[in-house]
Amino acid sequence: MKNTWNKLCAHRYFIVFITVFAYVESVYSRISFWDAIDRYTFTPDAAIAVLIQTSLLYLILLFFLRRWQKLEFLNTKELIKIGVISIFLYLVLLKVIGLLISFGFDTIERNFNKETFLLSMLMDFLGAFIYGSFFLTYYYFNKSKNYQTQLVNYSEALSESKIHQLKSQMNPHFLFNNLNILDQLIDEDKHKASDFLNEFSEIYRYVLRASDQKLIAISEELDFAKRYFKLIEYKYGKSYQFEIKANALHGFIPPMTLQLLIENVVKHNLGTGEEPIVISINFLQKIVVSNNINKKNTSLPTSGKALNNLKEQYKLLSDQSIEIKESNNLFIVEIPIIKSSQI
Repeated sequence: MKNTWNKLCAHRYFIVFITVFAYVESVYSRISFWDAIDRYTFTPDAAIAVLIQTSLLYLILLFFLRRWQKLEFLNTKELIKIGVISIFLYLVLLKVIGLLISFGFDTIERNFNKETFLLSMLMDFLGAFIYGSFFLTYYYFNKSKNYQTQLVNYSEALSESKIHQLKSQMNPHFLFNNLNILDQLIDEDKHKASDFLNEFSEIYRYVLRASDQKLIAISEELDFAKRYFKLIEYKYGKSYQFEIKANALHGFIPPMTLQLLIENVVKHNLGTGEEPIVISINFLQKIVVSNNINKKNTSLPTSGKALNNLKEQYKLLSDQSIEIKESNNLFIVEIPIIKSSQI
C-alpha cells in the first residue's frame, strides 16, 4: 500500500494534468451538446469515469511496453504495434464491461443499437488515442530523464576511475624519482641525504593526502611546490632556480600540478651554476609556469607523458584546457584556475 502511494506521489503532476484535462473536456462537451450551462455541467462524474477508463488503458499499455520492450527505447514500428494492440484490447474490454453493465440494468437495446454503438466506439477510440499519447509521451519523458541520469552517473563514475588511474601513475613515479635522488646523495653526502630524507618524508604526507582529492587550493599546492623545489636543490644546488610572482591565490587546481611541471622542467633541461634554468610561476587570470630552455642531449625521445596526464585530468575536471607554448628560448604552460572545488 505504501509503495503504491509513493508511486502515485511520484507521478502526481501527470495525474493532476490528466484529471484537469478530463474535467475541462467533460465541461466543454456538455456545453457543446446541451448549449446551456447549469449545475450538472460542472459535476465531476464524467471526468471520474474518464480517469477510471484511462487507468485501464495505461495498465494495458504498460503491460505491453514491459513485455515487448527489449531495448531502452522502442523504434517507431514497435511503438505503433503496441499502441494499436493496446487500443484494440482497451476498446474490446470497454465494450465487454459496458455490455455486462447494460445487461444488469436491462439497457442493452438503448446502449448497443447500431448508431449508439458506432458513436461510442468513435468517441472511445479518440479518447484512447489522445490519452494514450499523453501516457506514452510522459512514459518516454521519464525514461529519457532516467537514462540521462544514468549516463551522468556513469560518466562521473568513469571520470572518478580515470582520475584515480592518472593519480596512481603519478605517485609511484614521484616516489621512485626521489628515492633515486636519495640513493645518489647517500654516496655523495650522508648528512645531506639525512636532511633530504627528513624533508621528503614531510612532503610525501601531502602526496598521500592529496591523492584522495580531485582538486586542492592553489595556496596549498604552492606551499607544496616550494618544499618540493628544496628537494631539487639538494641534488642540483643553484643549477635550477625558482621564482614566484603571486597575486591573490584564490581557486583550485589538480593536486601535484605545480610539482609535475617543475619536475618536467628539470627532466628535460640542463641547468648549470653559470647558466641556471629559471622556473617562474606567475599567478594572473591563469597560472603561467615558464622556464628558459637548455635541452639535455639525450637519444631518448620525450614521451610527454607528464603533460598528457595533466591534460587528461583537466578534461575530466573542467571545460577548460591547459595551453603549451614554446619558442626558441622559452617554454610556457598556462594552467586554468578552477573556481570551485565542488566538481
